[in-house]
Amino acid sequence: MKNIEVLGTGCRKCISTEEMISNKANELGVEINLIKITDPVEIASRGILSTPAVVVDGKIVHRGSVPSSEDVLEWLK
Repeated sequence: MKNIEVLGTGCRKCISTEEMISNKANELGVEINLIKITDPVEIASRGILSTPAVVVDGKIVHRGSVPSSEDVLEWLK
């Protein structure tokens, strides 16, 4: 199971990112642990200055925009 964190304060881009990851995981039948982190202090403490950001298994893989479908598929492999 992959641990995926979406970091963002709840803006539309952050919500879209979370929904896309969840939907793609369901489509592929991949089990994930999706965690939404909205606390600005925690986000900043990780060095994230631009959201949404995505962390997969402890590694920052994306930040600053809604990821592409291709990126999400790659993370779920």
